[in-house]
Amino acid sequence: MADQLYFEWPTGVALGPDDFFVSEANAHAYAMLSMPDTWPERKLVLTGPKGCGKSHLARIFQTQTGSVTVQAAALPADFQTDASTVIVEDMEHLPVGSEEAMFHLHNYLRNAGGLLLMTSQTAPSRWPVVLPDLASRMQATTIAQITDPDDPLLQALIMKLFADRQIMPPPTLAAYLAPRIERSFAAAADIVARLDAAALAEQRKINAALAARLLDKAD
Repeated sequence: MADQLYFEWPTGVALGPDDFFVSEANAHAYAMLSMPDTWPERKLVLTGPKGCGKSHLARIFQTQTGSVTVQAAALPADFQTDASTVIVEDMEHLPVGSEEAMFHLHNYLRNAGGLLLMTSQTAPSRWPVVLPDLASRMQATTIAQITDPDDPLLQALIMKLFADRQIMPPPTLAAYLAPRIERSFAAAADIVARLDAAALAEQRKINAALAARLLDKAD
């Protein structure tokens, strides 16, 4: 599975297990989600910057476990479930009015021997949780972090973003771009979007010459 590919972009993005690219930047997180029985207290927080693949990994986990997925921002104040595995996305956006429901969900899964997976851009210690009992339980949760992309992941990401737009440039373009942009998921998405827009506006192919011009203009 080491040649899988990933990403959590909103439009036209493949989210299957075969689309997740494992590299040094996300290998630990990928391994942790593959072995939920090893999670301390059967709960885990998956953290990382926007666009790093948290939602993609959560979707793979959902498919493998049949879990229920909810967005923290939309968690009802009276939320209840009999599911044995629950994913709560973007925990940093949990409303104050939903904290008690999250607290009861946590306790229900713990008592039932279920699994709780949460995603967030930040660690639980930085979540604006007001309810002390919930804050203490969240901060005691094991963290699996996805870090900024290394070169192999950045190049794979660039090619994946092009493919999601039904664009197939030569792989040498990703190798050209990777050392010339910020080493981040957001920067990869930005340059792919800019290249696509420029190529459409000018009715020309996406290549290193066009990339060089856009990069020079940005500098």
